[in-house]
Amino acid sequence: MKSFKTLGSVLQWTFHNRSSLVFHAQFKRLYTTWQGGRLFTMKVDTPEFHQLFTPELNQLKSLFDKYGFELRIAGGAVRDLMMEKVPHDVDFATTATPTQMKEMFEKEQIRMINNKGEKHGTITARINDKENFEVTTLRIDVRTDGRHAEVEFTKDWQLDANRRDLTINAMFLDFDGTLIDYFNGKDDLDARRVRFVGSAEERIREDYLRILRYFRFFGRIAKDPDSYEQDVLDAIRSNVDGLAGIAGERLWTEVKKIVCGRFNGSIMQTMLALGIGPHIGLTGQVNKEEYLRVCEASTKLNPLPITFMTALLCSEDEVYTLNKRLKMSNEEVKTALFILQHRNDPRPSPPLRYCMDLHNDTVAKEKKIKDRIMELLRYQGESSLLEEFQAWTPPRFPITGYDLFAHKVPKGPVFAKTLNDLRQLWKESSYQMSKEELVDCIEEVVKRHT
Repeated sequence: MKSFKTLGSVLQWTFHNRSSLVFHAQFKRLYTTWQGGRLFTMKVDTPEFHQLFTPELNQLKSLFDKYGFELRIAGGAVRDLMMEKVPHDVDFATTATPTQMKEMFEKEQIRMINNKGEKHGTITARINDKENFEVTTLRIDVRTDGRHAEVEFTKDWQLDANRRDLTINAMFLDFDGTLIDYFNGKDDLDARRVRFVGSAEERIREDYLRILRYFRFFGRIAKDPDSYEQDVLDAIRSNVDGLAGIAGERLWTEVKKIVCGRFNGSIMQTMLALGIGPHIGLTGQVNKEEYLRVCEASTKLNPLPITFMTALLCSEDEVYTLNKRLKMSNEEVKTALFILQHRNDPRPSPPLRYCMDLHNDTVAKEKKIKDRIMELLRYQGESSLLEEFQAWTPPRFPITGYDLFAHKVPKGPVFAKTLNDLRQLWKESSYQMSKEELVDCIEEVVKRHT
């Protein structure tokens, strides 16, 4: 039998010899020998499993049975079910090709939507106009570049499991409750271990985003924040530069889940020590101490991901650098800038008055200011003040532009300054001055600016 030094050499040899009639048998034997895969099965009979079976799902399964194709629950949904959780999303795998699925759904007059993933084997069916089901053909990666994969469809469940990232994500579940596990995923899940399928180095080089996926699942699964396997950390350190080729939007999707998850403080410390920081937009002097403080004080208040990330930053320029890499939303950028601007503000007494005044001073320029102030309070870990401010209904400023027009206030700078001064008078009255009282002040205020 031919000897192979790397998993890549297995893939390359089998790809170039795929014209052979025994291609799949060779591939399975070589790949499984390399990965150390073995089949483990057990029966699952839990309330969470049975809860999945809606009339629409039963109809989908009956359809695949009718046309002679296998259909199983795949990936993350199986992992969640093994942890006695109801999965938020349920993906399915099948022996049917995309063409066969399309023909089947068309014959049965089943609507198909969002078929952008068809070239990778995914078809989304909508049953009874109630539920969407994403079904993907079993496949193997025959060529990868660290970002994208060229796939070939197969009918072999073990080959499909071979190409998945982590053992805990490589399990399947039959509709009769039979767990199909080739790579000790169930054992790893029970032990709260996060391991790659086979070689961590090979898995990462197939898709460098798996570096961040590893840390995301470590936060979800691991028993304690220090239970890393050294060979995995070494593989990440050796391949961290591969993240440079990953789109910022994909990076941000993973980073958001990491910073809002378990062990968010220690995981970020590990990521920075491995050299991940510059590849996710943290190119300045990272504020590690502030980040750890925010994680400790604020996680229980469920801040937004950008709130955690802002703790790592020291300047507004660093916000723009972060955004250039991660392609965040405009509101996320504005929230980060707002927190940076106000996180060290002195707090007068009573504290609620500070929030009220900050709202009043900014609301004319930014309509979402109350949300940003609440993020600032989450950042500071001020739970009592946050609750008080959330319950506060901002009073409406009694004066409008029409009132100034009615008193013939000239347009331009005088108009803007007059409106601002009236708002400050209202603020100084603890927001008690009436419209009539403020209108009486218009003439005097205008004189100061003309």
